Amino acid sequence: MKVKIKKTHKDAVIPTYAKNGDAGMDLIAVSVNATDKYIEYDIGLAFEIPKGYVGLIFPRSSISKTDMMLSNSVGVIDSGYRGNITARFIKSRNGVDCYKTGDKIAQIMIIPHPSIEFEEVNSLSETERGAGGYGSTGN
Repeated sequence: MKVKIKKTHKDAVIPTYAKNGDAGMDLIAVSVNATDKYIEYDIGLAFEIPKGYVGLIFPRSSISKTDMMLSNSVGVIDSGYRGNITARFIKSRNGVDCYKTGDKIAQIMIIPHPSIEFEEVNSLSETERGAGGYGSTGN
């Protein structure tokens, strides 16, 4: 599948897969904006994601080596959005910026999604788990 992409910054890097078989493509920071509450990394790219697909921005596994956290857990890029992509992280407790300009800071997956229509009913089918919530299946 081909997805149209536009550089919004001269130093932007078109995402690629690091290894054959990878699900996510690395996103590279072109600038950093740190405030007292968050650190925002500009990717310098805008996407034209086809209708029926969604772009999902995930933190990289290397985030586990830091105190940082992607502030919205997973970024959602709808097919109708054409703006610049950024990734905002909650600032680390020790105040040290984890990533710098030029670093791989997140990853993107572009995947199909179904169009859902809800049907209101008075009851749902029975299952073994039923309405069991948090921890209901064991530890």
